[in-house]
Amino acid sequence: MENISKKDLENIYKSFNKPEFIYPDPLWFLYNYEKKEDIETAGLIASSLAYGNIKTIMKSVELILNLLGNSPARFIDNHSDNDLLKLTSGFVHRFAKSENITGLLKSIRQIRKEYGSLESCFISGVSEDDENILNAIVNFTSIIHKTAAPFNPGHLIPKAEKNSSCKRLNLYLRWMVRNDAVDPGWWKVNKSKLIIPLDTHMHKIGLKYRFTNKKGTGIKTALEITHGFKKFIPDDPVKYDFALTREGIRGV
Repeated sequence: MENISKKDLENIYKSFNKPEFIYPDPLWFLYNYEKKEDIETAGLIASSLAYGNIKTIMKSVELILNLLGNSPARFIDNHSDNDLLKLTSGFVHRFAKSENITGLLKSIRQIRKEYGSLESCFISGVSEDDENILNAIVNFTSIIHKTAAPFNPGHLIPKAEKNSSCKRLNLYLRWMVRNDAVDPGWWKVNKSKLIIPLDTHMHKIGLKYRFTNKKGTGIKTALEITHGFKKFIPDDPVKYDFALTREGIRGV
């Protein structure tokens, strides 16, 4: 176990929180779009596929986004369930298949129709009284699974109420809420309520710097590590996530 200071974290942030360190990271694809509706749509797709080998992740995200053209939001709006199912026919990303990605795309269309945007849908579950956005995540994922029917997005969208750390969804929220040289930050959500996207690398960091002693990587561990970062920066606890995880993604 070691100690780390805010100065150490800031030095890491200044060294690695730069656009040139984004690739290969699914966040990279969001910079192909200018409109908020396309950025939040592409972001949800990209983050949902962000598991497994990084080369496979980038290949799968690129394939789906290429199918959706220059405006993924409008493309999804204007195509039926059958259109989307045919479009993604034969798609496989580890355990995810055409039905799963079709379910995700359908839910995006339905949410946009009912709420106007993915942001509005997410914000509908946010309460100022909540310490963090966990309740909003539970609400958001429940709506996605409901609006995807009769398709099933499967594990592309976590069951937030089942102790999942919701790593990929918290990654998506970091992209959408924070705004700096890396994160585009379009959503009006209090960034102090964000939860660290907990992967194996961040878990090791949490153990190393005594933010947690839990061996599991569920939501309780994610919240403990987030609390550890809040001691340094209470208004932006996931600020250092990108910089600290470059070692795991790029080997730097």
